[in-house]
Amino acid sequence: MAFTLPALPYALNALEPHIDELTMQIHHGKHHQAYVDNLNKALAGTPNEGKTLEEIVAIAGTLGAPVRNNGGGHWNHSFFWETMAPNAGGIPSGTLADAITTAFGSFDTFKEKFAAAGLGRFGSGWAWLIVKDGKLEIASTPNQDNPLMDIAEVKGHPILGVDVWEHAYYLKYQNKRPDYLAAFWHVINWKKVTERFDAASK
Repeated sequence: MAFTLPALPYALNALEPHIDELTMQIHHGKHHQAYVDNLNKALAGTPNEGKTLEEIVAIAGTLGAPVRNNGGGHWNHSFFWETMAPNAGGIPSGTLADAITTAFGSFDTFKEKFAAAGLGRFGSGWAWLIVKDGKLEIASTPNQDNPLMDIAEVKGHPILGVDVWEHAYYLKYQNKRPDYLAAFWHVINWKKVTERFDAASK
């Protein structure tokens, strides 16, 4: 069965003023749609056509660039939309807050290290907070790779991720990636991130 573009869990303008409506419209409706379409084309008629997205991502390094790039693009963006929410942001609580303090010393230190991972990714890519061997770590990946892939330098279960491709922020923030990353903290859906953490920690 062919993959389809998931609907956004909120309106295109719901993340204003931090993430603008036009960026969301193009990012979701054009960029993510293109990953879905190109993934379906790359898989058509191959033995991997019936695999789930998770199965494809797990062996992406063996499937060639079109599947790796577009499969990663589809997975990463589907994950990204759910990472954000309107009227969100703030700080996490409960088990996730405790784990962040244990891993990084404080929430502020975590924010600094996570932003540094996003800023330090040359060109296009992602910054991630992952669960690895029961502990939290920060990682970054190039292009549309992610920590679930067999070819990832740092493997783990992503619970938070931010897209640092220019298409994610250029219309509003131009080349000012630091400003975009600062705005991202205002839209993080910590409830969803905590659910992912709890699931990955079982």
